[in-house]
Amino acid sequence: MTGIDRGTGRAGLVAVIGTGTMGQGIAQVALAAGHPVRLYDAAPGRAAQAAGAIAARLGRLVAKGALPAADRDAALGRLAPVADLADLADAELAVEAILEELGAKQQLFTALESVVSDGCLLATNTSSLSVTAVAGVLRRPGRLIGLHFFNPAPLMPLVEVVRGAATDQAAADRAYATVAAWGKTPVRCADTPGFIVNRIARPFYAEAFRAYEEHGADPATLDAVLRESGGFRMGPFELTDLIGQDVNESVTRSVWEALFHDPKFTPSLAQRRLVASGRLGRKTGHGWFDHTEGAGRPGPHTAEPCEPPGKVTLHGDLGPAAELVGLMAEAGIPVTREPAGGHLSLPDGTRLSLTDGTTATCDPFAASVRFDLALDYRTAGRVALAPSPAVPEASLRSAIGLFQALGKRVSVVQDIPGMIVARTVAMLVDFAEDAAARGVADPEDIDTAMLTGVNYPRGPLAWGRALGARWVRDTLRNLHEACPTGRYAPSQALIRRAAAEEKLL
Repeated sequence: MTGIDRGTGRAGLVAVIGTGTMGQGIAQVALAAGHPVRLYDAAPGRAAQAAGAIAARLGRLVAKGALPAADRDAALGRLAPVADLADLADAELAVEAILEELGAKQQLFTALESVVSDGCLLATNTSSLSVTAVAGVLRRPGRLIGLHFFNPAPLMPLVEVVRGAATDQAAADRAYATVAAWGKTPVRCADTPGFIVNRIARPFYAEAFRAYEEHGADPATLDAVLRESGGFRMGPFELTDLIGQDVNESVTRSVWEALFHDPKFTPSLAQRRLVASGRLGRKTGHGWFDHTEGAGRPGPHTAEPCEPPGKVTLHGDLGPAAELVGLMAEAGIPVTREPAGGHLSLPDGTRLSLTDGTTATCDPFAASVRFDLALDYRTAGRVALAPSPAVPEASLRSAIGLFQALGKRVSVVQDIPGMIVARTVAMLVDFAEDAAARGVADPEDIDTAMLTGVNYPRGPLAWGRALGARWVRDTLRNLHEACPTGRYAPSQALIRRAAAEEKLL
């Protein structure tokens, strides 16, 4: 089945309005699924140019052996640029991919509604506007749905199927079935600011930017820790330079404003300065990093080789970092055990503990070093350490040597609450729990969206289960105590999950 089938057994006509990068990508996806496609753009000549660009991309696929020439020729035979909106009259699905302005989208769909049949499914590809508001001006708002594709549409599997307040269930089901028939991964979500991905992903950027603003570390080091310890495909600084600082900040600001300036979604002042200065990333040659020709990329701060301690003592257990004990044994570092606590101690008494949202400086035991969370301590290539000012240089070197003996590169960062990976992951888990509780999407769809839409190494809800809701809640409570603005206050959904977890103990 090719989708939007209403019992005819044929692939219905798809209209794509707006022929920029996203519109071209959506058209290519529909062509690959066997649909005839018509392209329309209000700018004269743009639709024909877009058809030429699609033909060129399909030609490159043929040259690479990824597409038979006959399939390319058949697809191009189904592709037609048109100059008048009336030429879309027999479309069964019309997908809009024009500029992100509510008025412009409302005007387009009002005009489109007078052209297409009552059975035509209308879809907006908006990433940040309200689907409900887009549909609010229509005579039949029930047939308008959000289909949020991710760029590049032919390659990215995820499509968020967004049901507005007035969207008919039948329209939502038809859109979902169509996207699935196109070989994409559809997820259902409610019409809330940011939908799933752009709502839940905000802390990935915001916490790294905040750590930078707190002088926790430089962008290259923060990126490296999140990649090599957190398991993320790219760091937030390099990723936003790729996306465009203006684009990323616009989404953050849109979600923040739509949620009435909720402090959890507060934009970054440092990123605002980049945008104001025109340093938008790769497209302008400079963002967080210098992308001009011949410019070198700064490397992360990495500690020099140090000697490991002769032994360590384990007090209690290390919770989410428990795997470190086995790694130390494998590395030949003797480990003695004491029953109480939740930390390691070096021979001179310096304490090493997994960050819990507090700082090493605030530890009542003055000589204290925090280490950051890792997705998997066995495979992590880097670990960040944050010492209190009272830690002797020799003790810090011993702590560095310990993790180096486990095969890790070590970055020593400033002693900021929650460090880097831990505060980011705790916030992602909390945002996901909150979204599920508020009916933004089902838990399974939330994790699927974050895995396929932004390539997270683990779905945030699954990550929360692995860490334990109590650890996430307590980490956020400690962060909230350090920064009592409401940004880090754990959601009621997380508090309930942690309480239920405690009852099972």
